Amino acid sequence: MIKPDLTQQIPAELGRLHFVGIGGAGMSGIARVFLDAGHIVTGSDIRDTPGVQALRDLGAVVSIGHDAANLGEADTLVVTGALWQDNPEYQAALAKGIPVLHRSQALAWLIGEQRLVSVAGAHGKTTSTGMIVTALLASGHDPSFVNGGVIQSLGVSARGGSDDLVVVEADESDGSFLLYDTSIALVTNVDADHLDHYGSHEAFDEAFVTFSAAASELVVISSDDPGARRVAAALDHPRVVTFGLDAEADVRLSDVASSGPVSFTLHRGSESWPVQLRVPGRHNAVNAAGAFAVLLGLGVDPQAAIAGLETFGGTERRFELHGTVAGVSVYDDYAHHPTEVAAALQAARSVVGEGRLIAVHQPHLYSRTRLMAGDFAETYESLADHTIVLDVYGAREDPEPGVTGALVSERFADPSRVDFVADWQEAAERTAAVARAGDFVITLGCGDVYRIVPQLLGALDAAAAPVDPVSEETEA
Repeated sequence: MIKPDLTQQIPAELGRLHFVGIGGAGMSGIARVFLDAGHIVTGSDIRDTPGVQALRDLGAVVSIGHDAANLGEADTLVVTGALWQDNPEYQAALAKGIPVLHRSQALAWLIGEQRLVSVAGAHGKTTSTGMIVTALLASGHDPSFVNGGVIQSLGVSARGGSDDLVVVEADESDGSFLLYDTSIALVTNVDADHLDHYGSHEAFDEAFVTFSAAASELVVISSDDPGARRVAAALDHPRVVTFGLDAEADVRLSDVASSGPVSFTLHRGSESWPVQLRVPGRHNAVNAAGAFAVLLGLGVDPQAAIAGLETFGGTERRFELHGTVAGVSVYDDYAHHPTEVAAALQAARSVVGEGRLIAVHQPHLYSRTRLMAGDFAETYESLADHTIVLDVYGAREDPEPGVTGALVSERFADPSRVDFVADWQEAAERTAAVARAGDFVITLGCGDVYRIVPQLLGALDAAAAPVDPVSEETEA
C-alpha cells in the first residue's frame, strides 16, 4: 500500500481531478461534493456499482478497471491509503509529475475557509454526523457535508450546500483528521484503535488532543468515555462542552429508555427537553446528545435542534434491515471494533424481544484481529446467542501468517456457540440451520460482509421450503 505524504503542500488550483477507487465510501462522497461545486471529475474503480452510476449521473467519467489511460488529462490524482504501489494510474501520475493527494487533502482544499464541523472518534462518527446534518437541514440550513455512510432520509452520504458551513466525518485512522481547519470539533470517544498507524495508546490520545486543541470555536467531547476524559484533561482550550450520562456533563442525558426506539431527557443547566428518536440503542441517545451540543454551538434553537434530531432515520450499514424470511430478520451493521459490536448487539437486543441474536462477524484487518481477537470473542459470547466467524478482510494490509478468523472463534469459552466458516455459502447455510422464527441475524464488519446478505436470505428461504416427498418406483 502507498503511504501518502500528508505534509506536502496542496496546489493552489487542482484543475481536473481523477479519483482512483472513486466508488469507495469516502472517495465517492468527496467526488460528489467536487462535482456539486462544478469541478471536472474522472475516476476508476474495480467494479460498477449504483454509487458509481450516481457519480456518472452527476457528470463524472468513470472507468471500470485500472489502466494508465484512465488518467486522461487529469491535473490532480486523488488516492487513499488503500492503494497499491503498482497501480498503473498512480504510476502514470508519478511519471507525469501530476500531484498526488490523499482524499483528505483534496477535501481540505475544497473546504477552504468555510466554517467546518469535524466529527471524530473511534465509534459513532457516521451516526453523529448524520444527526447533525439532518437537524441542520430540518432547521432551514443548507450545509455541505461528507459522511462515511449514506443518510437514509437523504439517500446520499455527501452533498454540496449553499451555506458557508461544512460538516465532515473526520477520519482518525491515518491521522488525516489533523489536516482540517476545524471550527467546531466533536469527539464521540477515544477508544484506542488503528495502533498499526499510531504505535501506542498514548500516541492515539495525543492525536485527539492535537485535533481538539486546533478547533477555533468549540470542542464538544464525551464525558463518559475514559479516553475522551484523558483528552479533555490534557486540553488547554477556552471553550469545551462535555456531553453524556455523567452527572457533571454540560449536556446531560437521563431517563434513557432503550426498549425499541430510544427515548430520554436532555439537560443543559436548568433547562430540560424530552427526546424520542426513531433509531434504537442507548449509544444513539449519547450520539444525539453530542450532536445537540454541536447544534447549539452553531446557534440552532434547542427546540428546533431536537425536532431535527427526532427526524433522523439512521444511516446505511448501521443496524439496517435487509429482509425477513420465515420470521428471521437479517440486518447489517458496520461495527468492526469490540465497542462498536457491543453497541450494535445491545441495540438489537432492545428490539428482538424473545428472539435470539445470531451474529455473522467478518474480522477487519489482520493487525486488529491479532490484537483484539480475545476482545471480540468476549463481546460476541456475552451478547450474541450464536456467532458465525468469517475470514479476515485485509483491506489495506498484507496477510499475516497464522492470522485468520479462527483466532476469534478459538477464544470462545463455549465452542458450541461459535463456528468459523471461511466459505461464504457454507456460512450462510450454517446460519440458516441455527436460526429460527423470531431471531435476528446481523452481519457485522466494515469490509464487504454486506455482500453475504443475499446468500443469507437465500439460505433461509431454502431452509424454510417444504421438502417434496421422495416417490419410489414400484418394480413390476
